[in-house]
Amino acid sequence: MAQRFAKPRAYSPSYVRPDSGTNSGPNSGEEQPSNLITSKDNKWLKLFRAALRGTGPSGDELIGVEGPKLVEEAIRSALEAHALLVSVTGEREMEKILRAASQSEAGISRDRILKTSDKMFDSVAGTETPQGVAALFRQPVWGFEDVLRGDTPLIVVLAGIQDPGNLGTILRSAEAFGATGAVTTRGTADPWSPKAIRASAGSALRLPIVRGIAAPILLAQFKMHQIRVVAASSQPAKGSAGSTDDLRSALRGPAALFIGAEGAGLPAEVKHAADMTISIPMSETVESLNAAVAASLLLYEAARLKKEG
Repeated sequence: MAQRFAKPRAYSPSYVRPDSGTNSGPNSGEEQPSNLITSKDNKWLKLFRAALRGTGPSGDELIGVEGPKLVEEAIRSALEAHALLVSVTGEREMEKILRAASQSEAGISRDRILKTSDKMFDSVAGTETPQGVAALFRQPVWGFEDVLRGDTPLIVVLAGIQDPGNLGTILRSAEAFGATGAVTTRGTADPWSPKAIRASAGSALRLPIVRGIAAPILLAQFKMHQIRVVAASSQPAKGSAGSTDDLRSALRGPAALFIGAEGAGLPAEVKHAADMTISIPMSETVESLNAAVAASLLLYEAARLKKEG
């Protein structure tokens, strides 16, 4: 199902109009292009700083994406660009980005292509070595039906994972190995945070994702849609799956694979509601695997088994 986008709304702190201060500052009286930013107090820079250094958008705030490759990927993924910020160094990357925008349905308005100095750009960037290109995108609006697409959906549920790097890596593996979507429970890191987006290599912008659902509501939804709840754990328990046949059985048909935090594991309510628990056989000297490694192994195995039929 094609992704949907929230309708543009009236001015709020989350949305800055093109004419709201792009030339503010001590140099504002000089003859300059209207989209040239010369003041550190510029409203656009404040908006970019919050998005590129934050922990993810709340409400209908914009998604911050940094780096020419990720910005280009986001545009090609049909995300609606709200603004593009380019430094002097970043201008050399503009040809590919503008070509991608010209080929996309949403495109980007010329008056939302903002330019600034390398120093100004560095002051808002969220990376240690900025490349001079960043963009703000409106959030794609995914519904529960989007993650259930296909005859045998495989949904990855991230329950309580705090490290955005691990979360992003799991989303990258989820897209690579054919998961139909992902869901994050309340208390989980935001999949649209800058660090998660970078770790996902753009998968977080393409894969259908439903964010911040309370675990009881999510479990009720899966039960209603007859989605099998499969819990990943380092300690085999209820209906434990260890052999290939067991794993094939666990992931046959519609399934939701729950991945918990490394330390705390899955919430008790998920363990109790799980139809089956999956563990990865490993040396007894190793207590557990990194959450992203474990999820990637399980997703690979699920893809391999589905391919074998």
